Amino acid sequence: MPIRQISVFVENKSGKLAEVTGVLADAGIDIRALSIADTADYGILRLIVSKPEAALAALRAAGLTVSATEVLAVRLDDKPGALHRVLGALGKAHIAVAYIYAFLGRERVSAYVILRVEDNGQAASVLADSGAALLEEPEVYGI
Repeated sequence: MPIRQISVFVENKSGKLAEVTGVLADAGIDIRALSIADTADYGILRLIVSKPEAALAALRAAGLTVSATEVLAVRLDDKPGALHRVLGALGKAHIAVAYIYAFLGRERVSAYVILRVEDNGQAASVLADSGAALLEEPEVYGI
């Protein structure tokens, strides 16, 4: 049940993030979630978008360095301990999480977590067995 995440290499210079968001806006692509990890000179912008293939094409056409990565998306009840239960299940199965970021949905009843792990298949199986709600691509892109 992996979903596609778009990663964009972005220089740490004024206006560079706006360049990326402008390309996506012009292509009619909604950003559903994002995260950025940076160093002094550059950042990696990670995005969940409404139309990943179109985003890849538009960003590449704009001359940006971009790639796609498969990640997992999990819907959680927006309650204390919900994230702990998911991470606890992965930890018990010795599955390391490379990175994680979260966002709230429009209805504000659920929270959503994007997980990058080494083995999506194994992690998806562990999460499903623990009762976690894994999301399919159309559901995530339409949030």
